[in-house]
Amino acid sequence: MTQHEIIYVRALDCYKSPNNVRTQSDAEADAELAANIGETKIILENLIGVRAPRNSKKGKYEIYGGGRRLDGTHTNIAASTLDEDFMVPVLLAKTAKDAIEMSLMENYFQLPMNPADECRAFQSIIEREKKKPIDVAKRFGKTERFVDGRLRLANLAAPVFEALRKGEITIDVAMAYAHTSDSDRQAKVFAQMGASYYGHNANEIRRAVAVGTYKGGDPKALLVGRDTYLDAGGRIAADLYTDELTELWLDGGLVEKLADEALATAASAIREREGFAEVRVVTATTIPYTDTYQLTRIVGERTALTPEAEARRTEIAAELTELEELGEEADGYTEEQAERVEALEEEIGEILNTPVIVSAKQKASAIAYVMIGKDGQPIIHEQLYVAPVEDPDAAAGGEDEDSADEAGGAVEEPVSEADDAVEAPSESYSQKLKDELAMMKTELLALHVANDPHFALDLGTFIMVDKASRLGFGSMPSDLSANAPSPRVAGFKSETPAAEAWGRLDEALDRSWINHKEIHERYDAFCALDDSARASWLGWAIARTLHAVPDGQSGTSFINHLGAKLRIDVAAWWRPTARNFFNRINKAVVLKLFETVGGIELRNRYAASRKFDLEASAEKLFAGQIIGEAEIKDRALAWLPGPMRFVPEGFDDEPELFGDDLPPAANDTSADVSEPDDGEAEPLPEAA
Repeated sequence: MTQHEIIYVRALDCYKSPNNVRTQSDAEADAELAANIGETKIILENLIGVRAPRNSKKGKYEIYGGGRRLDGTHTNIAASTLDEDFMVPVLLAKTAKDAIEMSLMENYFQLPMNPADECRAFQSIIEREKKKPIDVAKRFGKTERFVDGRLRLANLAAPVFEALRKGEITIDVAMAYAHTSDSDRQAKVFAQMGASYYGHNANEIRRAVAVGTYKGGDPKALLVGRDTYLDAGGRIAADLYTDELTELWLDGGLVEKLADEALATAASAIREREGFAEVRVVTATTIPYTDTYQLTRIVGERTALTPEAEARRTEIAAELTELEELGEEADGYTEEQAERVEALEEEIGEILNTPVIVSAKQKASAIAYVMIGKDGQPIIHEQLYVAPVEDPDAAAGGEDEDSADEAGGAVEEPVSEADDAVEAPSESYSQKLKDELAMMKTELLALHVANDPHFALDLGTFIMVDKASRLGFGSMPSDLSANAPSPRVAGFKSETPAAEAWGRLDEALDRSWINHKEIHERYDAFCALDDSARASWLGWAIARTLHAVPDGQSGTSFINHLGAKLRIDVAAWWRPTARNFFNRINKAVVLKLFETVGGIELRNRYAASRKFDLEASAEKLFAGQIIGEAEIKDRALAWLPGPMRFVPEGFDDEPELFGDDLPPAANDTSADVSEPDDGEAEPLPEAA
């Protein structure tokens, strides 16, 4: 075995060979290596080279392996970080061939360090040597932020760190988990992601670990203030990959509580200062449409023009009149006149656009909404609304009973205990409180609906068909829907008997309830339909949600099970035609079908037919419109493509359709057509 000599030589006496095996590099990685050499003043691996020929570069060494280390050393010498006599270790090869081979092996078998080991290595240096992150950063040519990030990864939840160590997740995925310092949260999300469709997707992980938290730049967080949040016991994940605006505030419930309190305090001050009848608080940056759509808007009045503005408006009007007269005389404006007219019209528009003022009287009868601005400051929503005013007479009982009867015979409403309850004081509730009350109220409603199946059936059917019939318009307070899926084939129209029958079913639905404006009116009208009409709507709503599932794909077995359970006779409703089937398959397959129902003789009989003629003949054959052997005809009428079957071929139970009321299929072949009948059945033509 050849023994190679290791010597120390001046770095400045070494130069990179043009035949160095590494021709591509990374500027950032090279800078880190140079920084490490400058900081540690150590070359960790030998350079590989040969002595330069004496007749050209006496005393020099040509380096074939370790070019990046040599460049980093030269860089530090040029920057005076290392002195000019800095020595580097060189493994001397006998020949250039040996040097190239050794350099190739060095690069080829080099194993990158596992990210998890790198994290723990940084952590170990800091703990054992009592170093700071900045010291480690300088030693390895990294930024302090990079080292801090690796230290953060070293403290990942055990299952996450183990996955990084085993290479089951990437460093980017690990960094996504590190966006929160809550190791319990990390472990929980890791378990969820392992069983989810998304798997280890960095974006989904960041969203998942942030659930129930707020970023420092969120308007709610800005409203509360970082110091206030911390003083109240709030925790912050010191996210090393972001700044204070994107750090995670872990206690979301505390943020919401403090934001509610801060906004309520601001709302009280605003009401006292502005004199509004009522101030409603919405702890958000927008006002929900459902909060205001039934309220009447208050329109302020524009302030009057000042004498100066009025005088200027008069001057502009006079000049415009003059320009118009000139334009009429010359049959049009000159370019200069047109520009002047445009400037004057813009100026008069600005003069007339005076501020809109809401009077103190209007404010005294107004509802104002206080919400959070994008910068976290409490703001008054630009639109004011008229506060509802109770009719004193109505509150006291209205007109006396005799006059009420004379006016139209009002129906006496039963009095409940709630009617005698003390009315809640007119005070502002936070949006969160309103939301919580709504949750509890809906829970109570849901409990009673769930205990009345007949009521639930009518309610569920109405919600679905109302949404479907009105294309989602309105504010239905339910997510229940019966939306039709997007068609698998755009623009496809089957024109089958089933499609025609569906059209007739759709037209027959009782739509007398649909045109009522309000949801509750439509609901009452729907419930007033007879049982048969409501049942038809229920069937329509459920049926239209079914997806078209190609044979063999997920969901096929359930579709087939439903069809078999309903005992649908597909052959009575669907037959293969030239348009829907035969022109989609090649000639050889069509001939094979002829052989399937009529044997090799029938196949050979049509083997020479043109494809177009063969399709027409196949349509007649499989529709039973032929004169021929009854056995062939029966096989042709029974044949269906596999993807059109609900049950396997050979299923011998007699199919039962839905009942006598179901309209017969258009291609029902129950009539005897063994002989021609009015020319409808005909013998298959001989092949040309």
